[in-house]
Amino acid sequence: MSNWIDIAALNDIPLRGARVVKSRVGCVAVFRTAEDKVFAIDDKCPHEKGPLSEGIVHGTAVTCPLHNWVIDLETGMARGADEGRVNTYEIKVEDGRILLDGARLLARSAA
Repeated sequence: MSNWIDIAALNDIPLRGARVVKSRVGCVAVFRTAEDKVFAIDDKCPHEKGPLSEGIVHGTAVTCPLHNWVIDLETGMARGADEGRVNTYEIKVEDGRILLDGARLLARSAA
């Protein structure tokens, strides 16, 4: 069951940019790619907990600003690393507004 939360206007995030949504279970980074796709993942790199929202967005990935780990925005997997993953969150755009699935955040806090 989805519990969609309106978090921002699409135009609030520049192309190849990010914004942070703070929640009780941690920060979620919301990215907008050059192709105008929107993704949401944890804002901590699995390597050294770097702020992914401050990284460089390229294609459907973000490069962590601390040690250049590349995180796939679709899967949350670290590319080119033996291990490493961040949580991904369902997100959609309706009428120019970005909606985040709050049920996933709640499920994460229950784990």
